Amino acid sequence: MIDNPNFPHYIKISLSSKYFWSRAGISVDNGVDICRESADVILLAKDLNVVADGVVIGRKTYVNTIKYIAMAVSSNFGNVFSVLFASMWLPYEPMKSIHLLTQNLLYDFSQIAIPWDSVDEELLLVSHKWKTKSIIWFMVFMGPWSTVFDLATFAFMYFYYDIKDKKDNVKLFQTTWFTVGLLTQTLIVHMIRTAKIPLFQSRASWVLTTLTIFVMLVGLALPYVPYINDKLDFYEPLPEEVYIFLGCVLLAYSFAANIAKYVYIKIFHEWF
Repeated sequence: MIDNPNFPHYIKISLSSKYFWSRAGISVDNGVDICRESADVILLAKDLNVVADGVVIGRKTYVNTIKYIAMAVSSNFGNVFSVLFASMWLPYEPMKSIHLLTQNLLYDFSQIAIPWDSVDEELLLVSHKWKTKSIIWFMVFMGPWSTVFDLATFAFMYFYYDIKDKKDNVKLFQTTWFTVGLLTQTLIVHMIRTAKIPLFQSRASWVLTTLTIFVMLVGLALPYVPYINDKLDFYEPLPEEVYIFLGCVLLAYSFAANIAKYVYIKIFHEWF
């Protein structure tokens, strides 16, 4: 048993565990030649806690990798449906290609810090196995939720602002959907990264939190930045009602995502 007092209480790894390297040969750097030649792992120090460190870091790396994949596939899956419905419903472009590229660039930038994100303790207790079916089910179950709120945004702009034709204020529609879409996509990072309730039961690392807040602020500011707003063809200033609607969408999206997460775990008995 490897039990380092400097580790959290849950890090206790048994060499006989089925999750450990049960068939890996381990030798120290100054061991005899035959031992070092037949070993799979050579330790530079006579301390098996180095192995325990590697196991924990490996599990953490895997979980953070799955986080990114789950966020990417579910977000893209939802966006595909949103664009599909928009093309069938609206007689104009709901968002320009430059808007989509800018939105995806900012969203990807917010995810740069995922490798440094914290991981819930229970996810480090055992090793995890790559399961393609789990990723597919996650995408199908969680992805369309963003489409629901995109459609709500379409309906809000279509009926409240009466933007029903190309001659109407399409620029307002595009800028609003860009802002709502970017903020909801960035917010979902904190929803998906944990099976628990974000902020209350599990908090992201300060690096990830800082980057996501920064990207959300940039998304809100872009329509007002001189030169950039002209190049991106944004409408400004956005009406006050748009920000009220945005706040309601973010609250409703957070609530819906947590409910969907609870149902998903009940059905599939896993998160990652």
